[in-house]
Amino acid sequence: MADLLTLYRDNAQRAQDDADAATLDNVRDRNLRAAMAWQQMADRVATTERARAAREPHGDPALRILESTAP
Repeated sequence: MADLLTLYRDNAQRAQDDADAATLDNVRDRNLRAAMAWQQMADRVATTERARAAREPHGDPALRILESTAP
């Protein structure tokens, strides 16, 4: 998921940079909307990762069960 978070943040920054460089209002607005959408997706991934880390501080419980029963 960290790779997905990085991808979303990179795309948000790229869209923001394009908006900053745009000379036409409609192009700037389109890129600002894209940047906002990419940032919202990145925020959702980050929230999900934090919730998962809080819920499973030592990793996936199913994997712990498998590890404890391994010979």
